[in-house]
Amino acid sequence: MQNFTDIDDKMINRANEEGTTVKELADRMIEEYFHDADALNIKRADHHPRATENIDEIIELISLLEEKGFAYVTSDGVYFEIAKDPEYGKLSGKRIEDLEAGASERVASNEDKKSPLDFSLWKFKKEGEPAWPSPWGEGRPGWHIECSAMSRANLGDTIDLHAGGVDLVFPHHENEIAQSENATGKPFVRYWMHNGFINIDKEKMSKSKGNFFLVRELAKIYPYQVIRFFMLQAHYRMPINFEKDSLDAAVASWNRMTTCVNNLLYVAKTAPEKAADQEAMQAATQLKEAITEAEEAWDRGLSDDLNTADAIAAIFDLVRAANIAACVPGIPKGALMAAYDKLISILDVLGLNPTESESSIPADIMDLVDRRQEAKKVRDFNLADSLRDEITAAGYKVEDTPQGTKVTKA
Repeated sequence: MQNFTDIDDKMINRANEEGTTVKELADRMIEEYFHDADALNIKRADHHPRATENIDEIIELISLLEEKGFAYVTSDGVYFEIAKDPEYGKLSGKRIEDLEAGASERVASNEDKKSPLDFSLWKFKKEGEPAWPSPWGEGRPGWHIECSAMSRANLGDTIDLHAGGVDLVFPHHENEIAQSENATGKPFVRYWMHNGFINIDKEKMSKSKGNFFLVRELAKIYPYQVIRFFMLQAHYRMPINFEKDSLDAAVASWNRMTTCVNNLLYVAKTAPEKAADQEAMQAATQLKEAITEAEEAWDRGLSDDLNTADAIAAIFDLVRAANIAACVPGIPKGALMAAYDKLISILDVLGLNPTESESSIPADIMDLVDRRQEAKKVRDFNLADSLRDEITAAGYKVEDTPQGTKVTKA
């Protein structure tokens, strides 16, 4: 499940600035999100609930908290009383006493609140804002309660995994735990997965610093698949630094991966069914061992808190071994295809596809390749060189190999 907050203060303010409705703004932003998420090959969740579609569930959860004495009504809405929860802060490790000491002066917008740390569950209607009826009066949900209610409605009282940015640990996820567990009396989440910050040239990305960019803008320079590969090279809990040198290095690494996969398939087309000699047999044995070692290292990496960085390192160990094996004359087709299949399968787990089908080479380029081959046959090497230059200028590379002519994107 992946939920959408389609009503909050920022959205209301922006909709007013743009002269549109909050729903129209939300619809547009969700559509824009899916455009980039789909391009990055992020699988869609089974459920994508919206806060405004779950008002009844939100009101039900707030009512449970009120019945159990954790919620109270003020002049501007309904609040959760964190003093009633002795376990508040267990995710972030923060103590209520320390938080209250620093918050009393900073958060004093509502004198009716029992504590400046108490957070909003329901906000009473203001002029020009969307609102829904409730037992406490017309209004709209607070941000934190939306997530708990939608999670409960779609996944039940307790869920296995909850993800989000490290900046959401406190107060958002802390508040989710408090309101969910005190309402249901059950554990809210078994495992938390918090991703690190995105940095731009080693500084945290933020609009206020002027170093903010959209994925779609980056995709004009680097393909979406390269961006995905780049991000997977870092452990999800660690910060990731977007800078040109690192992205260019990711392009080179990805090209190395795709070249290996396509070369394995290409060489396998003309490889014998059985090893041609002892050297080829030994190469096949070594490649088989490399596949096993890479698979074991891959499993260890992903089993270690989804460590994609170590898992990708294991892939490149196999790429290195496969490149060496593919150069051995007479290596059997089965050994090459075993390496090919393993690379395809483990990269598919990461949502990556390194294959480049022949259909991706335009017909006019293939025509130049065929004409070059004919020119070489009649020993017209000047024409052959000229055609090669034309192919290169178009952004493709042609290679003469023992198995025949090979053409790939440059």
